[in-house]
Amino acid sequence: MTVKTLDDLLGEGVQGRHVLVRSDLNVPLDGDRITDDGRVRAALPTIKKLAEAGAKVVVTAHLGRPKGEPDPKYTLAPVAKRLAELLGAEVPLAGDLVGDSAKALTAGLADGGVALLENVRFDARETSKDAVDRSELAAELAALVPGGAFVSDGFGVVHRKQASVYEVAAVLPAYAGGLVLAELEVLKKLTDDVARPYVVVLGGAKVSDKLGVIANLLTKVDRLLVGGGMAYTFLKAQGHEVGNSLLQADQLDQVKGFLAEAEKRNVELVLPVDVLAATGFAADAEHEVVPATGIPADREGLDIGPATRKLFASKLADAATVFWNGPMGVFEFEAFAGGTRAVAEALVASDAFTVVGGGDSAAAVRQLGLPEDGFSHISTGGGASLEYLEGKELPGVVALEVKN
Repeated sequence: MTVKTLDDLLGEGVQGRHVLVRSDLNVPLDGDRITDDGRVRAALPTIKKLAEAGAKVVVTAHLGRPKGEPDPKYTLAPVAKRLAELLGAEVPLAGDLVGDSAKALTAGLADGGVALLENVRFDARETSKDAVDRSELAAELAALVPGGAFVSDGFGVVHRKQASVYEVAAVLPAYAGGLVLAELEVLKKLTDDVARPYVVVLGGAKVSDKLGVIANLLTKVDRLLVGGGMAYTFLKAQGHEVGNSLLQADQLDQVKGFLAEAEKRNVELVLPVDVLAATGFAADAEHEVVPATGIPADREGLDIGPATRKLFASKLADAATVFWNGPMGVFEFEAFAGGTRAVAEALVASDAFTVVGGGDSAAAVRQLGLPEDGFSHISTGGGASLEYLEGKELPGVVALEVKN
């Protein structure tokens, strides 16, 4: 696949030219306070390069899941403020997406200036299942940047067919941003000519979220470590008691199939040997370490136990390539963050090429105060990473393909 890049655009010259940039600025908030600005910092290099080259940079992004109409809870105002702090320059926020405020702001933008449009998901057409609706919004976004270009730099959304990701690439000259290119380069290292042993660590709540990726990875990996809430469905599929732990009973047959496939392919599938079993889902819940094969009926597993932490670390020690997606427990509660910390620390200590697959795993790394440079790469797009590893095409990348 051939795509035009940010460097190609800069080579063509952007002085005085409008450039629409789709960034992923979907940050977690506590009120109007950003609790993890990782995605804002990841978006910065592309925006900065364009501004320094004299472009009139118009950034579009989403935040949260508004229902297709303005919702003050999901305004991008905190993001505009943080972006301005990081850039060291004013970043005005339009009062709307493609309305009078956006038109006035983009028309008056100075060379080298950066402006942010209000949450793209405040317009129901962004995520509409109707391509006509999406194309209509894409045309209105393009009209804000007359004679301009489009840079796709929101890796966390390239697996979505959405107006600001997919359709807009058909109406403006389209280029891949530096972040998207960097993410794709890393993912290729996880799929093409992988250095072995190749170990994948999967966690998080639900097996159903990762069915496709597990099926595909079983054909590629040497070892698969399963923790988090999804581990209990695996343990139940082996016939063990899991008490009140998170369980997807409708996935048991699927998981039994995974266990059989792993054995057939000689993939080492490693499950927890002990867990922290709590009396309920709460930060201060009473808990104890119990064998993973016999969780009391009145308890629920909220983290992997100390023996499993050592086991997982030993299974990561000789790895040459590691992909990790999903926490090992309820890391938001301090009492149940130890398993996630243990896996992260094992990766930091490893000489392997280590990739943290976005989402909650990336949030955990930052929340636990671990050094981000201790990992080879921390992805900004959990869902996009998983779909790529599942073998799916990413629509937002396909849309950038140069047509011969």
